[in-house]
Amino acid sequence: MTERIPLRDPSAGTAVRAPADPGDPGDPGDRPPPPRLAYDWHTWKEIAHLLANLPCSLVGFTYVVTVMLTGLGLTVTVIGFPLLAIGLLGARLLGSFERTRARLLLGVHVDEPSRLPLHGSGGFWPRLWLAVKDPVGWRAVLYEFIRLPWGVLTFAVTLISLLVLWPVLPFVARVLANADRAMVRGLLSPSDELERRIAELESDRGVVVDTAAADLRRIERDLHDGAQARLVNLAMGLGLAKEKLLEDPDAAAAMVEEAHGEVKLALQELRDLARGIHPAVLTDRGLDAALSSVASRCTVPVKVTVDLDERPAAAIEGIAYFTVSELLQNVSKHSGARSASVDVWRSRTRLFIQVQDDGRGGARLDAGTGMRGLAERLDAVDGLFVLESPEGGGTTVTAELPWRDREKK
Repeated sequence: MTERIPLRDPSAGTAVRAPADPGDPGDPGDRPPPPRLAYDWHTWKEIAHLLANLPCSLVGFTYVVTVMLTGLGLTVTVIGFPLLAIGLLGARLLGSFERTRARLLLGVHVDEPSRLPLHGSGGFWPRLWLAVKDPVGWRAVLYEFIRLPWGVLTFAVTLISLLVLWPVLPFVARVLANADRAMVRGLLSPSDELERRIAELESDRGVVVDTAAADLRRIERDLHDGAQARLVNLAMGLGLAKEKLLEDPDAAAAMVEEAHGEVKLALQELRDLARGIHPAVLTDRGLDAALSSVASRCTVPVKVTVDLDERPAAAIEGIAYFTVSELLQNVSKHSGARSASVDVWRSRTRLFIQVQDDGRGGARLDAGTGMRGLAERLDAVDGLFVLESPEGGGTTVTAELPWRDREKK
């Protein structure tokens, strides 16, 4: 869980806090049940769960021994792996049944694990391998395998207590039920953080690929429509000037002069294109100088404050530069502001960027100003993008990036 650091300016918005960790002992879902009367509805549900442990564990143990061990034994043949995959899918269903039983009788709320993405896994063998290495299925198998002796024990102790030791039955039931709760949480809970992180990384990988492809198309388009077209015209103009050099020197000189102008424009476009890919000032002098250069081209006065003791990694520095560059372009084109400010600072393991303006506000991620693309780019590198833009109240954009130290040369 990443700790979110409060923003530098508290008036710009509330501090961002990460959601509570489901595994935190302070989470209400993981606390033991509160004290209650000895015999109440909750106690009888615990007793019912403990008595049902024996038949349920018999079914689960029989399934595991029959199907899973048979599949494991036949893995030396071709048929073993499909049987093992089917057995693990069945173990998933048994785990789902046990989670439902624990939710209804013990009050343990365990989320269902994500479904196996079998439809998007290619052919037969990739799907088979995905099912065979399913960690949720294997944990369910382990749960059912160790439950038989526990089911016999809980059934015997609960039944004897119910018939003979009924004054202490609620306490016995609570102790045994808490052990059941721990087993369900430990073996049948999905690895939420890991699965969520995998899903985020898969999504971020797609965003990075799409962004890189879009950047390549933009560079190709700019080269084709700009500098390349000018260089073609330049070559044609110089060819005509060469032909007229002896016949009409004055016309040839005019053509050379025009070609000289085309060369200057082509060089300027190439410089702009190179600056858009990675500006030299950023590489040579860092964020402070590069952002000051960007701010000087903005149509409104911009105050730039960079409070960094050292430079971050080149990739993080580049993302920070292009984020500020895009935001200042939005200020010039859409905000109607009279002034703006850019603040960059580091707080422990995070790099913060805050761009403010006193314009008309009302900016949105889906308004076609490129902010959604910025948010996706930042999310792809485990960053954060916060937009606050009330109508008539100016716009504040706070971006957060992970800090990575710069490699020493």
